[in-house]
Amino acid sequence: MRVSVSWLREYVDLPADLPIGDLEQALVDLGIEVESIVDLRATVTGPLVVGEVLEIEELTGFKKPIRFCRVDVGAANGTGEPQEIVCGARNFAPGDKVVVILPGGVLPGDFAIGARKTYGRNSHGMICSAKELGLGDDHSGIIVLPADVKAQPGDDARPVVGLDDVVVEMEITPDRGYALSVRGIARELSHALGVPFRDPADVPATGGTAEPAYPVEVRDTVGCDRFAARMVRGVDPTVATPDWMRQRLTAAGIRSISLPVDLTNYLMLELGQPMHAFDADRIAGPLVVRRAEPGEKLTTLDGVSRALAPADMVICDETGPISLAAVMGGETSEVLASTTNVLFEAAHWDPAMVGRTARRHKLFSEAAKRWERGVDPALPLVALEKAVRLLTDLAGGTAGTEVLDLDHVRPLPPVTLPVDLPSRRIGVSYPTDRVVELLEQVGCAVTRGADRLGEDPGAAGVAAAGAGEVLTVTPPSWRPDLTDPADLVEEVVRLDGYDRVPSVLPTARPGRGLTPPQQRRRAVARSLAERGWVEVLAQPFVAPELADQLGLPADDPRRPAVRVANPLSEEEPLLRTTLLGPLLGIVRRNVGRGQRDVAIYEIGAVFHPRPGAGAPPAMGVDRRPTDEEFAAADAVVPSQPRHVAVALCGEIEPAGWWGAGRAASWADAVEAGRAVLDAAGIPADRVTVRAGERAPWHPGRCAELLVDDAVVGHAGELHPAVVAALELPRRTSAMELDLDALPAAPLAAGPAVSTFPPALIDVALVVDEAVPAAEVQRALVEGAGALLEDVRLFDVYASEQLGAGRKSLAYKLTFRAPDRTLAGEEAVAARDAAVALAAERVGATLRGA
Repeated sequence: MRVSVSWLREYVDLPADLPIGDLEQALVDLGIEVESIVDLRATVTGPLVVGEVLEIEELTGFKKPIRFCRVDVGAANGTGEPQEIVCGARNFAPGDKVVVILPGGVLPGDFAIGARKTYGRNSHGMICSAKELGLGDDHSGIIVLPADVKAQPGDDARPVVGLDDVVVEMEITPDRGYALSVRGIARELSHALGVPFRDPADVPATGGTAEPAYPVEVRDTVGCDRFAARMVRGVDPTVATPDWMRQRLTAAGIRSISLPVDLTNYLMLELGQPMHAFDADRIAGPLVVRRAEPGEKLTTLDGVSRALAPADMVICDETGPISLAAVMGGETSEVLASTTNVLFEAAHWDPAMVGRTARRHKLFSEAAKRWERGVDPALPLVALEKAVRLLTDLAGGTAGTEVLDLDHVRPLPPVTLPVDLPSRRIGVSYPTDRVVELLEQVGCAVTRGADRLGEDPGAAGVAAAGAGEVLTVTPPSWRPDLTDPADLVEEVVRLDGYDRVPSVLPTARPGRGLTPPQQRRRAVARSLAERGWVEVLAQPFVAPELADQLGLPADDPRRPAVRVANPLSEEEPLLRTTLLGPLLGIVRRNVGRGQRDVAIYEIGAVFHPRPGAGAPPAMGVDRRPTDEEFAAADAVVPSQPRHVAVALCGEIEPAGWWGAGRAASWADAVEAGRAVLDAAGIPADRVTVRAGERAPWHPGRCAELLVDDAVVGHAGELHPAVVAALELPRRTSAMELDLDALPAAPLAAGPAVSTFPPALIDVALVVDEAVPAAEVQRALVEGAGALLEDVRLFDVYASEQLGAGRKSLAYKLTFRAPDRTLAGEEAVAARDAAVALAAERVGATLRGA
């Protein structure tokens, strides 16, 4: 929200000498974040003066029309002689008053002005356009001041063009929709500074008449509980928006379009009431306000054809939808340069409906921004009155005596507030009279009562005067956010001053540090990071088609997903049931941006719905929920186990002067799973890796990760169909493991270190190609017995000599005794026992035997 201070001064008596810093502090104290305060006088430095054009000489022989002008700038140039300036604009004539910046001045964008020779003439300065001064986007011609302007040649031009003002830009929180207006900010400043406030909405307005301004039918009084309209006929379409209004709109960041449209934007900024102007001659038949019907489309003012959803509210005539209600008008009924009959509409729309429509169509207009935060339902007739009066005063025409007002607004319900609640909640003593005074400043109607309605379980500690007394507070129409006692407490604290609230940190409860699950997750993350994997944090939202892209079977438990009630994007309304979807999306995005070698991981929750859980119980904020309510709510919450997943493609070991690189493969994904289990404290003898099948992995290159014979994860190369559907590089591999499914890590015993030398023996075993290396290794470990200290696979070999469907696995065996030096016969016997068991278990034979 951007607004000029001069506009605020019309409705609040700000001190004339109020420093910018004090103004900013007053807004911050009210809980309004100030983005910036810009003094427009400082945007153009140096001599910026009013000039009067005396003579114009047309220069010929150039590619574009050029004019050599002599301009009276008074004594501003130090000589009193006319200033010679070369200009390319043609929208002015001798006798016109213009804005001139003289040599030594600097325009916005650090554009310095000097004297120079151009087009064969000496030019001393520049005649300025609105864009050059930062006052708008119009660069088609220079600024020609109105004939009745009182400034004389040589006078400072800043007050004339609005560059003597200060513009404040604020970030308004979603609960304070009333502050998205001059009316709201002025009222707030009057509270903070203790100065008078004049409500711009406090004007007499013509009420609804029996004969409507235009026939309108509202079919959905929930989505639109008030609809008002007035007509102005015979408007002069050639009248331009006055400079003062255009300057205020520009300062607020709104582009000037035409007088009727600018009026609606101006009043939206002033009052906070969005409006719309229709060309009455382009409307066919009566208007109907309803929900959109399936298949309907509307081309909005931005030129985009939009498919409407049944939840959208639209305004229709006999041809169909002509406006996307509360968000943006349609092309077929917009005000044109030839419009003479204007129908003004001011309504009140359901905030939730507007918010969903704006997000669905990605149309976050200024009107929609205000509607979803809450607009005063008492404003429509006032806004119409001011719009009609301004239009007829500026552009003539006749205001219709008929006023349409379809009013179904329900008054805000009163809120019961224990008068000592602010004191007990905040820890500051707020006397009863002070609480009442502050709430009445906000605009609430306060009635005192003697009886207390129940005890509040809040923290005690501050005894407030009037404890036991109850206030019945009716919020004003412009504060729909005041719905419960906590909201009223916030207003009392805010207006009394946040600086009065003591800054006391609660004493931290003693604890035992990180919980075992936290320690495990940190250990896993550290282990993967140390191995070169990069951690990412993906959004947990996915599209409905992701399950098909991953090739999940119809009965896969990962197919059912939780749908978010108010998703950030309608394209991704579901919560993920696997980490792989968002993780692979990050891989695709990195590859698309030229990062060909990717190795990433994520640790996060997945969400599995509870079948038949139903709806959670309704719980208020007036008391702590009971244990039964907590249990009922928890039974509806989806299961949220923590998973870890990795994804990789490209080269896992880069090429360089040291030699060729190594492409990432499914084995690296399996190794990542082993690393996770090792970091989680699971002993290697309890881990099994075996061939498996599970989407989205390639059925022949997928491994199951088991702990104590229970499957906890999968790893391998992704299925080619999945790679194609997600636009990933060939051979992309991944691993996903359920951390919550892992058993508790056993107490780790200190390693026994033997001082005796090891015996190293290599064996190469030939097995069928389908036999997993992990099964061969497990047989070797079991067969070798206690003397085997370590076994490591160091080579995999296949050739025609071995035979089709056969492979050779070479292992390095390390034997060591804890109490003696092993004899060669002992090591060989252990080796032979290991090979014998491998032959029995998996049909292995010694290579070369």
